[in-house]
Amino acid sequence: MSSNHDETLAKPNASTMLAEGLPDEEILYDVADLFKAFADTTRIKILYSLMEEGRYVAAIAEAVGVSQSAVSHQLRVLKQARLVRFQRDGKNVIYSLSDDHVYTMLAQGITHVCE
Repeated sequence: MSSNHDETLAKPNASTMLAEGLPDEEILYDVADLFKAFADTTRIKILYSLMEEGRYVAAIAEAVGVSQSAVSHQLRVLKQARLVRFQRDGKNVIYSLSDDHVYTMLAQGITHVCE
């Protein structure tokens, strides 16, 4: 296959989409849903607590200052938004940020409001 064909199949990046005008309605809907996941202080605290390392639910609850039940509920929302991932460790689960994009979005948000 030629490299031009590979580029056609690749997911467009943000700068390409901006240059071409308004993205598809479905993409805009997905971006709005992503930002809704950031619209809760407890979820932001959870994400912030995961910026340095993965943690168990109990450790997240202690760091954030809410019950394990509340953390579990918010983690479900964050998993659905693909902002956190999990790894089983026996009967326990270790949660971490999904990727560097999540770290960057959170760090940029904090920088933006602190300027």
